[in-house]
Amino acid sequence: MTVKVAIAQMNSVVGDLAGNSTLILDYARQAAELGADILVTPELSLVGYPPEDLLLRSAFYAKSEQSLVTLAKQLAQSTDLCVLVGHPAAVDGRFYNAVSVLKNGAVAGTYCKHDLPNDTVFDEKRYFSSAAVPLVFEVKGTRFGVNICEDTWHPEAPRGAKEAGAQVLLVPNGSPYHMSKQYLRYDVVRANVCSQGLALVFANLVGGQDELIFDGNSFVMDAAGEVCLQLPHCQSALQMIEFKDGRPLPAKIAEPLTMEAQVYQALVLGVRDYVTKNGFPSVVIGLSGGVDSALTLAVAVDALGADKVRAVMMPSPYTADISWLDSRDMVQRIGVRYDEMPISECFAAFRSTLQKEFAGLAEDATEENIQARIRGTILMALSNKHGSIVLTTGNKSEMAVGYCTLYGDMAGGFAVIKDIAKTLVYRLCHYRNSLSAVIPERILTRAPSAELRPDQKDQDSLPPYEVLDGIMQLYMEENQGRAEIVAAGFSETDVERITRLIKINEYKRRQAPVGIRVTHRAFGRDWRYPITSRFRD
Repeated sequence: MTVKVAIAQMNSVVGDLAGNSTLILDYARQAAELGADILVTPELSLVGYPPEDLLLRSAFYAKSEQSLVTLAKQLAQSTDLCVLVGHPAAVDGRFYNAVSVLKNGAVAGTYCKHDLPNDTVFDEKRYFSSAAVPLVFEVKGTRFGVNICEDTWHPEAPRGAKEAGAQVLLVPNGSPYHMSKQYLRYDVVRANVCSQGLALVFANLVGGQDELIFDGNSFVMDAAGEVCLQLPHCQSALQMIEFKDGRPLPAKIAEPLTMEAQVYQALVLGVRDYVTKNGFPSVVIGLSGGVDSALTLAVAVDALGADKVRAVMMPSPYTADISWLDSRDMVQRIGVRYDEMPISECFAAFRSTLQKEFAGLAEDATEENIQARIRGTILMALSNKHGSIVLTTGNKSEMAVGYCTLYGDMAGGFAVIKDIAKTLVYRLCHYRNSLSAVIPERILTRAPSAELRPDQKDQDSLPPYEVLDGIMQLYMEENQGRAEIVAAGFSETDVERITRLIKINEYKRRQAPVGIRVTHRAFGRDWRYPITSRFRD
């Protein structure tokens, strides 16, 4: 006898208990129409993930409990499925990350998470207690155990399910994306679950939640470690698989994507969800004729549609003609509203106001930053007047070394490419152009420049981006020391310079808007260095 298990790769909204309940009901009805016996939804699917300090409020638990009871009754009115729903649970003064099996209008069983992640972007030990009681239930002769996300990154909880009689492990997940994460998931599941003779259903969340991206990529793996079902990347989906005697039968496997395609789709999802879930009607972007703003514009249009994106070019006295021409070319290709607002008069007014104060002093970064702050002020004025959110265009390489202006190009509400190194920016632009040529070729071939002084080039102030990005990756993402980085082939001078810039610009990054995380270590939740520190390695 076969058992049919459906995976709801759903996009929950944190705190929207009514909306998430409706979404679960919709998936349950669809799964029932497909003939499913079990529906698995992601981790904390009822309340969204991660709820963070909402979990410190007693009202959040009370409303979650009410919603769970109501959902169980609603499910019974339309299906006879076993539906696994993730939710927070308060039991005898302790709090748990839980998943309940809803059947026949009631809670048939509840499992509480055993292993609580407390590194990188996770701090579940701040909110939850750990539990060690297995949950196994039987459907049509097949015994299903339940784990939650981090449980499968260790052998103990899968072993407990196996010893309790499970043949198949159902695992709701809230596993955030970073590059190459899927291969890591496969490896840990094979090591901790399949090696114990268990097949696994990995049901992952999809969607953007502030800086985190949940990429879906749900899958089913048999006890031999073979992938039998693979859901798509960064898309909501419902798919079903059959189990016979505890073994999954082969099903649809989504086409693999290149790294650039994965990251680009993650950026699109992140922008779409941040803007729409927070109720912004549209976005505005400062367009410079450079590669960073070009990529940001392309992502925004793909996420929201051209009608919800506005580009503004704000030329200064140092803006090259080709920047105007390339900006006009791109907006014509992509079809967004475009305005040009020169800042020369504003810049002259600032200079006039500061003339006495600056008398006898040479021009330096001060005048460059004034131009950037004029642009930031204009963009924020448009945002205030029209309700649009400003998407900033700074990349990870610039954020690392402080090649950005507080209250200038850093001004805005959401940093789309905050975790994208400059070298990756170019790769993503070429990927986007492989779909349709929306970014003019000259933007990709000309030397990058902030255009805040005559004939300025980024490489006047920074090492080549290949060098900067390589050092940044080893130091910031891989936690290597300076001696190790030099041993990897970088000059001691460059290593000293870049690591020093990373340290002294922490105060800037702390004031930057939130932005999309795509690496395993991003500035923000992953990176928690003190601003005031005299430590030097």
